[in-house]
Amino acid sequence: MAGEMPAEQEILLHGQRVSYRESGRGNRETVLLVHGLAAGSTTWSSVLGPLGRDLHVLAPDLLGHGSSEAPRSGDYSLGGFATGLRDLLVALDVERVTIVGHSFGGGVAMQFAHQFPEFTERVVLVSSGGLGHDLTLALRAASLPGTELVLRSAASLTPRWMRRTVHRIARAVGSVPASDVDGVHAAWESFADRGTRGAFVQTARGALEPSGQRLDGAQRLHLLSEVPVLLVGGDRDKVIPLEHTLAAHDRLPGSRLEVFTGAGHFPHAEQPQRFADLLREFVGGTAPADGSRGAVRRRILGVPQLAPPAGTRATDGLTADGAR
Repeated sequence: MAGEMPAEQEILLHGQRVSYRESGRGNRETVLLVHGLAAGSTTWSSVLGPLGRDLHVLAPDLLGHGSSEAPRSGDYSLGGFATGLRDLLVALDVERVTIVGHSFGGGVAMQFAHQFPEFTERVVLVSSGGLGHDLTLALRAASLPGTELVLRSAASLTPRWMRRTVHRIARAVGSVPASDVDGVHAAWESFADRGTRGAFVQTARGALEPSGQRLDGAQRLHLLSEVPVLLVGGDRDKVIPLEHTLAAHDRLPGSRLEVFTGAGHFPHAEQPQRFADLLREFVGGTAPADGSRGAVRRRILGVPQLAPPAGTRATDGLTADGAR
């Protein structure tokens, strides 16, 4: 059972309100869960309880998302989000984390690992963005001029009862995974807030373009060569092609790959128990990355390690279920 959803907490960082949820405080290993674009910490609601039984779990709302403040002139770049996460960890006196990023949050997680290797023990990328150019048409359109006006008009002209009805019908039809439908509905509801709309547009324009994803984190995957990396994807993902995750696994021979059969863009929400078990096993079965200056310099220069990082297992040859 998922258990009760942890209550929102708030902290003031640089004069801006940052909301986060926390479970399992006191457990030794900390996991930092980073949501995707136009989402929030609630995307992790089904796994926060199970994970908190063995791990210390933090799930913040990124700036401009969820209940966190959405300043008009906020820094909505990958680097800005990564720095905000670092500042939150320092404020909460958390030294190192396994960072888990979903969708756009995967790009933030990779940026965090690049900027702050001393804080990074492991990296988990779930249906991650930033690993290839292709992207669903709806998100590509978000980078076009006039997007904020379109969202404002749609939010004001579409009654809430109508949005709920469309949501129920889409779920009942079943042609798209239910968690994907829920994710779109949650994003649409959030656009009723002016600040959230503005933050979404600024974030989208920094990361996307009409032809696809603007940012390519795959070019710097070698910086994770000595970091335990877990790659998770759903074989029914219509937002970001699973092929991006498979290609990243090929470029990181020491990474672990898990494909969730029948899951869409939100595998952690569709199969929460499997995801929680997988994450606990990954954290418990791998040694944290060396975040020292020497180790980081070695990765940047591409100097090979004499042996693979302790506790990291290559898992080529997995089936679609991730089984050996």
